[in-house]
Amino acid sequence: MQTHIVPVGFDYDRLIAPLVRDQYTVDHVILLEGAVGSEANVEYSRHLSTKLETDFQNLLGATTERFILEDVYDYDEAFEQAFDLITEELDRGHEVWVNVAAMPRTVSFAFATAAHSLMVEREDDRDQIHTYYTAPEKYLETELAEELREQSALLEGLLDEPHGADGDPGSDAIDNGRLAERLESARELLAEFDERGTTIGAKEIDGEHIVELPVASFSSVKPFEELILYKLGDDGEFESVSELAEALARELNEEYTDSFRSKVIYNVDRLGPGGKGYIEREEHGKSYRTRLSRIGELWVRAHSDSPTDPQD
Repeated sequence: MQTHIVPVGFDYDRLIAPLVRDQYTVDHVILLEGAVGSEANVEYSRHLSTKLETDFQNLLGATTERFILEDVYDYDEAFEQAFDLITEELDRGHEVWVNVAAMPRTVSFAFATAAHSLMVEREDDRDQIHTYYTAPEKYLETELAEELREQSALLEGLLDEPHGADGDPGSDAIDNGRLAERLESARELLAEFDERGTTIGAKEIDGEHIVELPVASFSSVKPFEELILYKLGDDGEFESVSELAEALARELNEEYTDSFRSKVIYNVDRLGPGGKGYIEREEHGKSYRTRLSRIGELWVRAHSDSPTDPQD
């Protein structure tokens, strides 16, 4: 049983054509729709999702379901949703294929990183998880720009020509004001395209213009390491590793001894920057403030009970 998880952006061919052409087996498809952006963008994405749903069923015989991504720029939420979706499919005994060709980069990287994390965590299922990308045969943006140049030249030519019989406006006359308005609009758009490419500006997200994309660990997490990560997830930053060890001892009803403290220090080191990267340590006098790193926060979030709800 093969499940394909497909984030839907503004592409159609790249999400289904390679599977049809290469005759892949596709039993189940999970389509992810973004709900952020202009009303026109959201509507266009939903239109493509509906078309893909129909064509996956008709061309490949796949069952489909659709999920909503409330904020396509929320990397943490996308990672958690990806982790949950892939885990659920693996638990059902399905082989999982994750398409990262469409959607904003935050979603694509989140899903790729979540797939990678599960490859590390579930060694027995490693060959059941795949991420893939498809390159387009051509980009329509440049062709649209060239077409707009041709239309602009046509409008400019029409403005220079007399309209109607003998140059007098008639019933079929063209409004020069409207022609000039459309020509100016086309010229402005082309000027922006020539200067800036296919996008404009940098969107601010949560007060920043950069969304950091954390890298998954290359090692699985051991049981005692899990306890440490959950403790940091619940309580936040600790002023020192000793303070963390004391809190763990109380929670586990264990005696706080040098041996227990050493065990915590050893595992924190394994989880730290020189190890798996789930913990950050900041020097503070003779101690080290200890807290979860970004990927550590994602690990804790992904392993908490938070089922993903399908579209109503």
